[in-house]
Amino acid sequence: MIECCELSQYRRARRAIISMKISPKGIGMRRREFITLFGGAAVAWPLAARAQQPAMPVIGFLSPRSATDTVGLAAAFRQALNEVGYVDGRNVAIEYRWAANQVDQLPALATELVRRPVTVMAAFSSVGALAAKTTTTTIPIVFMTGDDPIKAGIVASLSRPGGNLTGVTFISATLGTKRLQPWRDSAPARSL
Repeated sequence: MIECCELSQYRRARRAIISMKISPKGIGMRRREFITLFGGAAVAWPLAARAQQPAMPVIGFLSPRSATDTVGLAAAFRQALNEVGYVDGRNVAIEYRWAANQVDQLPALATELVRRPVTVMAAFSSVGALAAKTTTTTIPIVFMTGDDPIKAGIVASLSRPGGNLTGVTFISATLGTKRLQPWRDSAPARSL
């Protein structure tokens, strides 16, 4: 859209072009008209360049909890984005969707984000990741869950999740015994 000052310069440049005289020797133009035309082109050029710039990327934030429950999570999410150079409102936009502990609402919320459309979707639970997975196969989905994503049906394997999903899991129940294995192996054998 052309601003007020830029619009008047645009009109002057247009008038200069229209008022050019065609003579038998070719196109005649007075110095003042040339300067006006050149100035109008100089103003219009950045506008055209600005119009060609890509739109701001949008991150979809999908949580099964309420906004008040996830204040800390949302703040940490924004902080992590800031640390890698993405600032909400400046060079990235974040669209938040909370299910307010009504997990049956997650598919509809994920559909809203797909229709928005978002560049990437961040899902903060197994049910959120599954809702996002069933909603889109083209938008990248990054998930964070405490469940086993293979058993939950989110990914095929941890080493190669496949499709448009990747994420972080905190499988504490299954890894707990693995973490204790070195201690058990290093402990002296006990006899009764």
